Amino acid sequence: MEDIEDLLVGRGAEGAPPGFRLPLTSVGVVPRKNRNRTKLNDDKISPIYDPLTPPSLKIPGTQTIYIKTFGCSHNQSDSEYMAGQLSAFGYLLADDPEEADLWLINTCTVKSPSQSAMNTIIAKGKSAKKPLVVAGCVPQGSRDLKELEGVSIIGVQQIDRVVEIVEETLKGHEVRLLTRKILPALDLPKVRKNKFVEILPINVGCLGACTYCKTKHARGHLGSYTVDSLVGRVRTVIGDGVKEIWLSSEDTGAYGRDIGVNLPILLNAIVAELPSDGSTMLRIGMTNPPFILEHLKEIAAVLRHPCVYSFLHVPVQSGSDAVLSAMNREYTVTEFRTVVDTLTELVPGMQIATDIICGFPGETDEDFARTVSLVKEYRFSQVHISQFYPRPGTPAARMKKVPSTTVKNRSRELTSVFEAFQPYNGMEGRVERIWITDIATDRVHLVLVIAPEGLLGTSAIVKITSVGRWSVFGEVIEIVNQPNNKTATNWRVSSEHKCSSLSDPYKPCSCSGLSESCACGPESCRGQQSNFSKRELLEDQSKRNLAGWFLRKRNNLVRKKIQSEKASGVKKQEQSRGSTGEWDFIDRVLLGGMLVSSFTVIILLIYLYITLLSK
Repeated sequence: MEDIEDLLVGRGAEGAPPGFRLPLTSVGVVPRKNRNRTKLNDDKISPIYDPLTPPSLKIPGTQTIYIKTFGCSHNQSDSEYMAGQLSAFGYLLADDPEEADLWLINTCTVKSPSQSAMNTIIAKGKSAKKPLVVAGCVPQGSRDLKELEGVSIIGVQQIDRVVEIVEETLKGHEVRLLTRKILPALDLPKVRKNKFVEILPINVGCLGACTYCKTKHARGHLGSYTVDSLVGRVRTVIGDGVKEIWLSSEDTGAYGRDIGVNLPILLNAIVAELPSDGSTMLRIGMTNPPFILEHLKEIAAVLRHPCVYSFLHVPVQSGSDAVLSAMNREYTVTEFRTVVDTLTELVPGMQIATDIICGFPGETDEDFARTVSLVKEYRFSQVHISQFYPRPGTPAARMKKVPSTTVKNRSRELTSVFEAFQPYNGMEGRVERIWITDIATDRVHLVLVIAPEGLLGTSAIVKITSVGRWSVFGEVIEIVNQPNNKTATNWRVSSEHKCSSLSDPYKPCSCSGLSESCACGPESCRGQQSNFSKRELLEDQSKRNLAGWFLRKRNNLVRKKIQSEKASGVKKQEQSRGSTGEWDFIDRVLLGGMLVSSFTVIILLIYLYITLLSK
């Protein structure tokens, strides 16, 4: 059968009008006694289990759904759209899988580790007797996997029907929807993981045929959204208060070639909609070299725009033309150099991230040496290093493999080369503008700033006071788009991005974005951990104790001093003790309190020691 609509009850004169799609509740289901089926058709509904269903599970829209997402930003956007539809229908979204009535797993097929993680969570769900719906690239590209038996699956272009699939799965049916040729609408309900960030898919699929890529099997050939539909979505999300728009796809550079337009046309149309004050920023997604070579000057002009991050993710994969040919990447190392050199020359502060696959079949020591040389030459601020994983059904899986020990050694060597770079050296003393859109969770990739509470969704001018390997540290000079809450506190703001040197402090800094190919979490990336592209902040824990009280008092004094000097027209040279080396009253009190506390602890330890000896 072609689609589940072929099972519609009451077809013909008494059924739905032509072109009208009935919900799955109107689909006829033939009970099946044989539970040992080995293969399902592409689009079908079958009973898969017969649980003792609680009464609440019989009422659609009253259940709780747990959503787990693997993979790239495009997958994240798909999950947000599915969450939005489920929430709009009345379903609750759970963070704890144990509390959920059904698990929805959005999968990634880029690398073996991500698919292994999918297998693990599916096994856990089956063990816990949870109804499961599996979405994303794995079921779309490998529908006959043994791990997918007994679960419902939904294709990458069927996400607008997730409510129907969930309803039927909760009733005990196995639903499979995979066949479709129409892109899901962009105006579907959406629950963003981060309310300040809109991940906007501009196209699906690609024009390439890389020999190692499994994603092409799932996402298929290029399919682009129209310029008008994307511009309309941009207007809507800006009205929603979004502060960053991430353009996402399997290959941003290929956009529009199937509908008679190109990427520069889209970018210029979107930029025209962005607020002139820089309150909403645009990040251009991953693009392969072949499809931007002819548009480099136009793209550079967009990247120079004050509301666009001067960052681009351009995967090279190898520094050897022989390996690139085996990969069928359709460009040479020289052409990659042209992309990097041109953008670096035309865009001040331009930052390029790239991807490297170590140990591709046939890669020799000389090939790998060329890759290392390329990375050393350009000193990329972000390099995503992966070992080669043969994906089933791809041409590369049939090629002669490099020994695994060699692959691991090459990965370690290239990682060591990259980690020796110091991309943020020389930033001390610079004034930059930052955008703060998320909460830090790792407490590592941070910059400590003095700023008002409620800083999420705002922008600030900061002075960089010191740098680390993965972080920069600064102090706020001024809040841009300041919120109503004026209470001062300590915030930690992520700064994994090297920003450009600015003569005008109100021009946005050039910052990087989330890599589309960083699909499997921290284990597949070198440098930054997951979601490394975001400006993150975390309220400093010191405000909960006595030292925090002293720090807040000191911050208030610093802030008042800055305001006083601004009012009197005096140019502010230093913002805090970190930049002047001077100690004020609060500093001395704080240090004295710490010394007294340390002395008290020592006395108590001596007392306890003497007491124990006397017994």
